[in-house]
Amino acid sequence: MNFRKGRAREEPEINLIPLIDILIVVLIFLFLTTTYSRFSELQINLPEASAGKAAEGPEILNIAVDAQGRYAINGTATVFGNPAAFSQRLKEAAKGRKDPVIAISADAAATHQAVVNVMESARLAGFNHISFTTQSRP
Repeated sequence: MNFRKGRAREEPEINLIPLIDILIVVLIFLFLTTTYSRFSELQINLPEASAGKAAEGPEILNIAVDAQGRYAINGTATVFGNPAAFSQRLKEAAKGRKDPVIAISADAAATHQAVVNVMESARLAGFNHISFTTQSRP
């Protein structure tokens, strides 16, 4: 038996007003608890370029190491001996210039120890700027 034959069934309805009220309260809470950080500005006076002569680059000492463990400073063959003696030769080649750049050109077959010897000698001489040269492939 169907007693509800003539009655229309009501569709359920979602009331959005309580949902909106809750979202407004959450937004107010987020606004109040958010911390705003302020970034301070630095007043910097940048240097201006002049049309004068460009400054000279740093002095470069070219140190070459070949596969047999021979060393050359600026193209002049030099016997290694020990790091202290080689550091003296580096100081002499620098000719009193302060902190030259040591450019190490090592052969691909040279031992790591040969390159470390040059680096140790440069450290003993007080030269901190060391660079390695490479060769591009044809």
